[in-house]
Amino acid sequence: MIQLKTIEELRLMKESAHLVSKTLGMLAKEIKPGINTLYLDKLAHDFIKDHGAEPAFLGYGGFPNSLCISPNDQVVHGFPNNDIIKEGDVLSVDCGVILNGFVGDHAYTFEIGEVKPEVKKLLQVTKESLYKGIEQCVRGKRIGDISHAIQAHCEKEGYGVVRELVGHGLGRKMHEDPQVPNYGKQGSGKVIKDGLAIAIEPMVNLGTEKVKFHNDGWTVTTLDNLPSAHFEHDVAVINGKPVLLSTFKYVYEALGIVSDEEKPFQLDF
Repeated sequence: MIQLKTIEELRLMKESAHLVSKTLGMLAKEIKPGINTLYLDKLAHDFIKDHGAEPAFLGYGGFPNSLCISPNDQVVHGFPNNDIIKEGDVLSVDCGVILNGFVGDHAYTFEIGEVKPEVKKLLQVTKESLYKGIEQCVRGKRIGDISHAIQAHCEKEGYGVVRELVGHGLGRKMHEDPQVPNYGKQGSGKVIKDGLAIAIEPMVNLGTEKVKFHNDGWTVTTLDNLPSAHFEHDVAVINGKPVLLSTFKYVYEALGIVSDEEKPFQLDF
């Protein structure tokens, strides 16, 4: 059952989401060739705790870390480790916090130095598809409209849209109803209503949409070992329209990126 949120609850969720955003922004200053991802995990853990929150991923289903860090052909749920980040890598960093009883959960895929043009384009199109999905998060439409918009934008470029992993509802728990696939038919699925809060997260592969689940119970890689991209925002429906609870502005400030992509979905409330 979908748990619609009050404005007061959404305000608290925005605080949680913005702490994740600030954590990603802090990490953006540290991500560079020559470091390992356990270092990033420790930074995030301490930053979250210092801001009066708890890492939402740590211990979730037995997950041992505060971040999911997934390089190159890893799609999601990668373990931070001692492997060194190299020039030309891409790195999905997925972070969650629990603050004021609510979960924030979003992700950004970083370029490490100069990446191949075809990989850079994959990241660009995947992030574009995230906003295509958010545009459809309107009262009276359906979850399938979000899914279809993401799928259509990515598949027209020949990319593989992962089927086995989906976005989700968000609130006091990290995974609530409804599921939000990144593929589907227009006009299908649950009706979108005011108070809906969801995490929309396209997971898109340079090659095949097929993935491999590893024996560790978490790591997911592309079946053809080509790179994957993952971007995620927390979104609410307020007064019939999509409103971002999370933001990439802290990442962009750290990286010197100028963008107005979030402007249509911003609301002070």
